[in-house]
Amino acid sequence: MYVESAPDPSLADRVACLWVQEAAAPLVQRVVPDGCVDLIWGPDGPHVAGPDTGHFLATLEPGERFTGIRFRPGAVGEVFGVPAEVLRDQRVPLADLPAFELRGPDDLQRAVAVRLRETPVPEESAPTVTRALRHGSTVAQVAWDLGLSERQLNRRCVRAFGYGPKVLQRIVRFQTALALARAGARLADVAAGSGYSDQAHMANDVRRLAGVPLGRLLAGQTA
Repeated sequence: MYVESAPDPSLADRVACLWVQEAAAPLVQRVVPDGCVDLIWGPDGPHVAGPDTGHFLATLEPGERFTGIRFRPGAVGEVFGVPAEVLRDQRVPLADLPAFELRGPDDLQRAVAVRLRETPVPEESAPTVTRALRHGSTVAQVAWDLGLSERQLNRRCVRAFGYGPKVLQRIVRFQTALALARAGARLADVAAGSGYSDQAHMANDVRRLAGVPLGRLLAGQTA
């Protein structure tokens, strides 16, 4: 069982959702890049996940419960006392991030609210960059529209997202394709609607990010 809920409205500009997952049977779950960072309380206590640039296989045992809070892409800043790039492709125990105090799994939203008040938004243009890439703009176009050089845009993206704009573009395109495919679109339409040059381009990118072809990903297969 996996359930998402909306955060408190005061957090909605930087927090995407709260979520709970319980395993009724042994489960290996494929986690794929989405541009987000999650704070998770599981059987071994709290840890921070992401931002990912590739897939991650999470093993859940029967009866295990995970409670999480998910930050919007580019919105985590230094909530955990370190730059986002330090957390890239990592699962870090919260005990190793002393800037953050958490009492228990029911304390996630309160603790995050405290830290958000203490840490500024890392990059005001992060939502604009994400939207532009989702709508098909190139990295060069995004930089031009923001009045930046591509090198300046890269620095801002690394600070906000944990990686550069080309990686972000690949992840945004992948997530768009995944949403269209889950909605039942034909693969040719998925590729065109997501900004891929063709289906082969999409297939290569999906395998690179998810570790399996799109069909297996949609079917929930882990291998």
